[in-house]
Amino acid sequence: MSEHRLEVADVFRQHEQEFLERWRSLLSYRQLQTLRDIGACRTAQLGAHLYACDGCQRETLVYNSCLNRHCPKCGSVARDRWLAAHAEELLPVSYSHVIFTLPHELIPVALQNPTVVYGIFFRAVSQALLTIAADPKRLGARLGFLAVLHTWNQKLLPHPHIHCLVPAGGVSLDQTRWISRRNPKFFLPVKALGAKCRGKCLALLRRVFRRGKLRLAGVLEHLQNRKTFDRFTLMLKYKEWVAYVKKPFSGPRHVIQYLAHYTHRVAIANGRLLSLENGQVAFRWRDSAHGNKQKVMTLPALEFMRRFLLHVLPRGFVKIRHFGYLANRERKRALPLCFTLLSSALASAPSVRAAASPRPRETRTCPYCQKGTLVAVVRLSPIQLRVRNMAPAVDTS
Repeated sequence: MSEHRLEVADVFRQHEQEFLERWRSLLSYRQLQTLRDIGACRTAQLGAHLYACDGCQRETLVYNSCLNRHCPKCGSVARDRWLAAHAEELLPVSYSHVIFTLPHELIPVALQNPTVVYGIFFRAVSQALLTIAADPKRLGARLGFLAVLHTWNQKLLPHPHIHCLVPAGGVSLDQTRWISRRNPKFFLPVKALGAKCRGKCLALLRRVFRRGKLRLAGVLEHLQNRKTFDRFTLMLKYKEWVAYVKKPFSGPRHVIQYLAHYTHRVAIANGRLLSLENGQVAFRWRDSAHGNKQKVMTLPALEFMRRFLLHVLPRGFVKIRHFGYLANRERKRALPLCFTLLSSALASAPSVRAAASPRPRETRTCPYCQKGTLVAVVRLSPIQLRVRNMAPAVDTS
């Protein structure tokens, strides 16, 4: 058996009561549910499955997962399923990675109105990319792309930004040809993208404010006045909004690696945690301001938990979205057209796409003989576990 490594769940379990005594009144239902789900994940609280080895026949008890999308231990299953479903949509072209960041002045508004503000952010980003790319002076093509919302930075502080994975080209506006980027080292102008995103976002914010759909309480109460809110958005109009285009990916194989890293990521992975001692959590973080140097940060456990739960998204909020010709209502018709227009590259596309497909999730190996495969025998509820008084479970994930 491998030695237990520190997990976010350990912090939650040890300090849950103390945390709730201090912060419960300020937690949303989703945050409270996430706190309890992660603490209960792969413990007797959620029941278990009894497995038998098809080799040595020994039985193994495996506790059930919480399947909460914010849980550091449960993201891999959803990620693998998502990648398997979307790998065949990748085109045999290079891809660009475009990042848009929401200015810090809007973070308090976003924390009080996550569904509204993050929805507006997605819409502004999509309109900026689609509009700039369609300009004949830029690319003159219709894009299709995937966008993923992250709301944190390496210190677990709020830092809303959207990662966009964009094929470096698009379908001509008359849908007769594929238009590739003109310069292999340049895709779209970042300043123009940032300015367009800013304009769209502020216009949409003003619209929802006038419709009374923004909650502005506490430190934001002064923004309830229309003139004050208008001055606030006018100030943001003259601020540069950050858009950044990374070096393009060379093909679908590298795109899959990117997707696996970004799509189902949570605020902090268990692998970054170093210690939990005397109510203090130490973890690694990457300092992007100093050449991505690895550093160690130590926070009180309650502050660590508070920061983590800031990034719990509302129920039903979609954090991975498709736009342009990859939008749900267009994908079935548009993707075959894209492959047809890229016919000159299709000769090698099948092998590339097959290589890009993620490996199927591995079966569970028996922790005793290390040779046989575990086969599910029966599912046990928490009550059944207590009644049967079974031995401690083994985490074989």
